[in-house]
Amino acid sequence: MSNTQQGPVPVASERTPLKARRVSFDWADTPLHWLPGLPFASHTINVLHLLLPAGERWFVHVYKQALPLITDDRLRADVIGFIGQEAMHAQAHDDVLPHLKAQGLDPTPYTAQVDWLFEKLLGDRTLPPGRARRWWLLERIAIIAAIEHYTAFLGDWILNADELDRRGADPTMLDLLRWHGAEEVEHRSVAFELFQHVDGGYRRRARTWATAFTALVFLWQRGSRFFMAHDPSLGGAGKATLKELVRGGRQGVLPTTGAIARSVPRYLSRRYHPSQEGSTAQAVAYLAQSPAALAAEARTSGGS
Repeated sequence: MSNTQQGPVPVASERTPLKARRVSFDWADTPLHWLPGLPFASHTINVLHLLLPAGERWFVHVYKQALPLITDDRLRADVIGFIGQEAMHAQAHDDVLPHLKAQGLDPTPYTAQVDWLFEKLLGDRTLPPGRARRWWLLERIAIIAAIEHYTAFLGDWILNADELDRRGADPTMLDLLRWHGAEEVEHRSVAFELFQHVDGGYRRRARTWATAFTALVFLWQRGSRFFMAHDPSLGGAGKATLKELVRGGRQGVLPTTGAIARSVPRYLSRRYHPSQEGSTAQAVAYLAQSPAALAAEARTSGGS
């Protein structure tokens, strides 16, 4: 177990109560290339809309199974708050897909593959009650902790990506991404703390990180290629390449490959804790000014 002096070191001041914000977005005026003149950067980030609905519904499904294992009341409250936020993330990104299709880019062939991954490969298995069933649940809890390391990484990046504003990014898309990113930073410790609570073994953490990282890289490059190849405005000539990814990082419109690489040893450090990264204060400050979050709060206050 990793609950030793050399184990994770949380930052207590970074914890905040979690709540789901029932946001909605109007995509009528959002162009396919919501970063003007940057189709590759637009589509690399657009991959989120293809991955997240199935992925975050899977998170919710697994965590509902994990609730009976939680013996700490505060952690239980955090997990319930996490479930509510993740369900809203899935819905918000799912709502973008009809807009993509209306602009001539049908995501169904790709999302069908993602659905298969989460529902079949990573879904429930017919296992006898006892050790085997518990092992598969713990394995998936650990995979989610690893994935959440990267969703928090991306959330922190999008909150600080000022170049997107300078490049004239579509404000509705930017608000979706920053609302989601802020909530990822806000709840960044929950998945890791749940894993620590039910298991915490370092070998499982390292093994499932390798699984999650490999799957994310594969799915993201495949999604970027899908978008570029099927973008009707590019006439089939669009290409997704490592060179373009590096260029986007240097331009400030995508995370840098160096930052992505440096995130690896941080997660694999035995003293790692998600609260050491990102800023809850920055996330909460954005949520206090997000147009979608403010509208959701007004609807809630008005009882509508």
